[in-house]
Amino acid sequence: DGEIFSIVGRSGSGKSTFLKCLIGFIRPMKGKIIIDGENIAKMSERKLNNVRQKMGMVFQRGALFDYLDVFSNIAFGLRYNSRVKESEIHERVMEVLDAVELEGTANLMPSELSGGMQKRVGLARALVEHPRIILYDEPTTGLDPIITENINRLITKTSENYGVTSVIISHDIKSVLRFSDRITGLFKGRLTDTGTPGEIIHTKDPELMRFMATLEI
Repeated sequence: DGEIFSIVGRSGSGKSTFLKCLIGFIRPMKGKIIIDGENIAKMSERKLNNVRQKMGMVFQRGALFDYLDVFSNIAFGLRYNSRVKESEIHERVMEVLDAVELEGTANLMPSELSGGMQKRVGLARALVEHPRIILYDEPTTGLDPIITENINRLITKTSENYGVTSVIISHDIKSVLRFSDRITGLFKGRLTDTGTPGEIIHTKDPELMRFMATLEI
């Protein structure tokens, strides 16, 4: 609970598929996925939806509705899935916009936002439903170094301020080494060593060693 757990690997190694299994978008062919003591792999869709309410997801490309403004994108889940009053929705949306440092953008359309701003709107949309777990799919892909650092800082800030568990998949091991509590590697469907950043730097796992060596850490 409350930790930042990162899964690194090359493109095509199965990281995004793994994340989709965690939230139930894809059902595994075998094995178990245990969340809060429950195996969701064989769970009915109705029960799975109850588990999903504990989770938020930040998609790789933002996945914003281009016909809705920032406010409505963030409020979408609250309006669709619950009976929250509009006054509370407004309060919660404004709160998370402030948390991701996007004050004053509520009336903007996604097309008016930079890539980094769209990622932050995606994070706000995940936060607004008060999840216990947030899943991040390549949160810094396609962003320049300065914006990447801002997103990384927001991930850490979100974990500290909201107490959520963060599961991050990324090929950017330089970033995750700086802010993760624990890291593992995923290569050809196999998880490698798991440990703290200090432990992972000194891993003896051959796949993880080769991966880090190519990035000149």
